[in-house]
Amino acid sequence: MTAIADKTHGLKQMEALAASKGGSGMGALMAMDGGEASPGSMTLHAVPGTQHGNPIGIVHGGFAATLLDSAMSCAVHTTLAADETYVTTDLHVSFVRAITAATGRVSARGEVVSRGRRLATARGTLVDQNGKLLATGIVTCMIMAAAAA
Repeated sequence: MTAIADKTHGLKQMEALAASKGGSGMGALMAMDGGEASPGSMTLHAVPGTQHGNPIGIVHGGFAATLLDSAMSCAVHTTLAADETYVTTDLHVSFVRAITAATGRVSARGEVVSRGRRLATARGTLVDQNGKLLATGIVTCMIMAAAAA
């Protein structure tokens, strides 16, 4: 570990992610279209489509779970120094109402509840454009020293 860690490192990375409008990889797969980052919180936006559907015609629960995991763990990421990384160790999601391709843009917001030296916990909500609750979640992340490059 460095003697003086840059405590804004993770926040800067999440601000760049939020500004990227989804980019490639998981962001593109999930149809993410930007977000907002601040210390200890992260909001991500996405548009569910038919490509996220399950055989019964609604958006697969994995879509909501992935958005919540992303927002909550990215909220933890905003607290990381340059010499730290993390991994999700536990994820719990409660589904409140169905999501369909007609739901439109949704927003997942994660907020850090507790950040210790080795464990962080964040809670999150997923809402539609009108603020109606779609799902809630809680995540635990293990904080680790970043691997040397």
